[in-house]
Formats: sequence, C-alpha cells, structure tokens
Amino acid sequence: MKRTPMTMRGAEGLRAELKRLKSEARPAIIRQIAEARGHGDLSENAEYHAAREQQGFIEGRITEIERKLANAEVIDPATLPDTGKVVFGATVELEDQAGGARVVYQIAGEDEADIRAGRISVTSPIARALIGKSEGDVVEVAAPGGVRSYEIVAVRLG
Repeated sequence: MKRTPMTMRGAEGLRAELKRLKSEARPAIIRQIAEARGHGDLSENAEYHAAREQQGFIEGRITEIERKLANAEVIDPATLPDTGKVVFGATVELEDQAGGARVVYQIAGEDEADIRAGRISVTSPIARALIGKSEGDVVEVAAPGGVRSYEIVAVRLG
C-alpha cells in the first residue's frame, strides 16, 4: 500500500482527534443512544435515529484516521538533508512575478493543508510545481485564473 507523507504536526493532530473521538465522542453518543432508546418506539424516535447517524459518522471517522495513521510516512523536515531544493515539509517563500506580492507556504500532507495557516497540500498544483526546484528558480502554476509565475525566494527546512 502507498505510504502517505505527513509532518509530525499532522500526525500529532490526527492522534489527538482520534483520542478525543474514542474517549469523549464515542462514549457520549453511546449514552445518547441509550437515553433515546428509553423514550419508547424506535421507529418514530427522531432522537434515536439522529444519534445512530452521528454514531456512524464518528465510527467512520475513527476508521479513517486509524487507516491514515497506519499508512502515514511521518517526515520531520528538520532531519532532511538541506540540499537547497524544495521537498516535502519545506517552507518556501515565493514572489509573484506579476505583482511582486510575497507569500510563504509550507508543503504539508493532504490532511494538514490550511491555506490560512500557510500550509499547502503536497498534491496541490503549486506544491507539485515547486518540488525539486531551488532558490532563484521561477515556476509556472496553472491557477483557476490562468497561469501564474512565481520566483522561489527562499527554501527552509525545519
């Protein structure tokens, strides 16, 4: 099975969510189901059906997180050799060639991507264009508004 790259922060976030789901959400929904059962006829009991639906969602998410963690290849960017090239986990400063605006992104796993926090998925078009490139290189990225050119101003690991 294909391993999925993930930073230490991403793996820790998934572990924390898994722990919360198993120790808080799962027991709470079991209590809600038991309480709803006590209200009588299950065929017309909206609380029971809503709780069962929520239980299905929680169990599905637990299974999904366990699968992701089992297939994760946790990468600590600080331990990678600094070749000057953009790699998974690197933080990259870019300058938009059209307007001169600068942005900083860390290339992270799919589950960690959060553009507001400056983390982009390794599978995103911009990350795919950056991987393997070096400081000073200009990359072209097919964006929804057309092709954009960025110069790589800096590459940092860790």
